[in-house]
Amino acid sequence: MKTPTAQSARIIVNHQPFEIELANNPIAQAFAELLPLELSMKDHLGNEKFAALPKSLPSDDKRAGQIHAGDVMLYQGKTLVVFYENFHSNYRYTRIGRITQTDTLQNALGSDGVNVSVESGRLKD
Repeated sequence: MKTPTAQSARIIVNHQPFEIELANNPIAQAFAELLPLELSMKDHLGNEKFAALPKSLPSDDKRAGQIHAGDVMLYQGKTLVVFYENFHSNYRYTRIGRITQTDTLQNALGSDGVNVSVESGRLKD
């Protein structure tokens, strides 16, 4: 059963879970309502993975400016983007959340496409 205000989710990459702290906004809530998801993510520019969502979500795109490894964003209302490098961007995104522990994120995601699972809830201790 889904909670009305999900505050966290987890992405599992090659059997390695990463906690996502969801933003406190209606877009993150709409994203949480899509979970669980199985996504085939493609690499882009050696700094992000992206995948189309099963349906468009409401968006509130803003110029990104500084992107941080672990940022989880929505692009053009229907594409989930997970960043694994820090860099500056003029593209516009809607914030969904942030992966809280990024030390091994880039290695887990690799340089090619990757299949991931996204689920509701916090990581278990």
